Amino acid sequence: MNIACSESSAVKNPKVPQQFDAIVIGAGVAGLYQLHRLREMGMKVRGFETGSGVGGTWYWNRYPGARFDSQAEIYQYWFSEELYKSWQPSERFPAQPETERWLNYVADKLDLKKDIQFNTRIASAHYDEQEEVWRIATADGEQMTAQFLIACCGMLSAPIVERFPGQSSFKGELYVTGLWPKEPVDLKGKRVAVVGTGATGIQVIQTIAPDVGSMKIFVRTPQYVIPMRNPKYTRDDWAKWGSRFHELKKRVRTTFAGFDYDFDAGPWHEQTPEQRAEVLERLWNDGSLALWLASFPEMFVDEEVSEEVSKFVRAKMRERLQNREDLCDLLIPQEYGFGTHRVPLENKYLEVYLQPNVEAVDCQRAPIERVVPEGIQTADGKVHEVDVIILALGFDAGSGALTRIDFRGRDGRSLKEQWGKEIRTAMGLQVHGYPNLFTTGAPLAPSAALCNMTTCLQQQVDWITDCIAYARKNGKKVVEATKEFEDDWVRHHDETAAKTLVVKTDSWYMGSNVDGKPRRLISYIGGVGNYNSQCDELASKGYPGFAMR
Repeated sequence: MNIACSESSAVKNPKVPQQFDAIVIGAGVAGLYQLHRLREMGMKVRGFETGSGVGGTWYWNRYPGARFDSQAEIYQYWFSEELYKSWQPSERFPAQPETERWLNYVADKLDLKKDIQFNTRIASAHYDEQEEVWRIATADGEQMTAQFLIACCGMLSAPIVERFPGQSSFKGELYVTGLWPKEPVDLKGKRVAVVGTGATGIQVIQTIAPDVGSMKIFVRTPQYVIPMRNPKYTRDDWAKWGSRFHELKKRVRTTFAGFDYDFDAGPWHEQTPEQRAEVLERLWNDGSLALWLASFPEMFVDEEVSEEVSKFVRAKMRERLQNREDLCDLLIPQEYGFGTHRVPLENKYLEVYLQPNVEAVDCQRAPIERVVPEGIQTADGKVHEVDVIILALGFDAGSGALTRIDFRGRDGRSLKEQWGKEIRTAMGLQVHGYPNLFTTGAPLAPSAALCNMTTCLQQQVDWITDCIAYARKNGKKVVEATKEFEDDWVRHHDETAAKTLVVKTDSWYMGSNVDGKPRRLISYIGGVGNYNSQCDELASKGYPGFAMR
């Protein structure tokens, strides 16, 4: 992951650039696997990571309650059956500390850390057209060159930090969830404000609620939520999952969102209301994302179906809020349909609002104007005095981690400037004009948002590695997506997205959470299985659309 943080390496003196066959930026799920694959090919490769350890998302996001919402049995690496079976998850949805330990376990098993330079932020990467290499510089002035540059920077790794005027004036403690400190943060008995009620904010709120003295939750956009069912896993449980390794490995590559479940309930309009209700109830009780990603795909394109599914979820939420009209009006979405935003899993999140020491602040009625020394001032002139402010403001998703590095391609073109006008990629794997730069988790691929991340990131790493191997085998030094291919992909991406209700909803999926960000669905919504088939077809035909020389 490549984001600014408080950790920094000792200043290095500029010297003759080190030369590599390939450089990998980031040591998260994708970066670790990419380093492993390139080393297998015998390439001289180095990984660079801003943090002091591996983990990517699971290194940085150590805020209270952080955990993933893909089941442990499919949030996995699939290149080694032995590696899969030898790790023992403690529960269905493990928390951040366990996931960070797992990624360290993988890195140690593969002896990857010796080829990763930690505490090092990549500041710039400029393509040298004459030498046909990337010239890379760290924030400390260290210089490197590489024929191939693979950016595994993460899709949610550029946290929004400076959102409100006056943040530096606050007299208390202020924390950003995506840059949470390693040291324990004591919130016991304190007056705490949480700004943001997306997936991250929800996890924080439900986790700290028992300990704080009081909590003010600043709510702007209500969220549909699903209660998480998170049973403990025994060794026998894991042995059963291990026996299905090959089945699961094949399955996740073919489903809509890279999970082991898919839209298998049958067409909405061919079922009776009772049959539909049975499907929704069963998947709701599963306590996973299956209600969203394995019930009825028509909810993404048909407004009537969307409304019926939304009514089902609203009723569940209303019951938990004890029909408190003030809370129902504030916390239950009415303006958009279920599934057109990211759907969080939670654990007694809604019940927090029923606590006497918790206040929900309506930021639709009175938006936050600024942070003042005493706390947060809203547009109605009220100052909410608190001891601690927690900002769960989300990320500049998909593109932010890449635009925070000064990438310069052919003719000096700037990726930040280009994406400031229009975000474009060739399948999220390359950008025309940037030879030998490959990307994972980048815009216009499922991995940018709509996928079980281990599924999509591994698929992209494998495709990139095979493409590089193909080029080397055929005596080619440069791989670059053509303008025609990129144009075709952007057109296909937009046509696919335009058929859905997702593009009609303001969310971080559309870049709506970042001022001035060009509006485009950041993630390909044509399905993981479909995307993978298209990638496989390109590889089988010798990578048409990716010019090699």
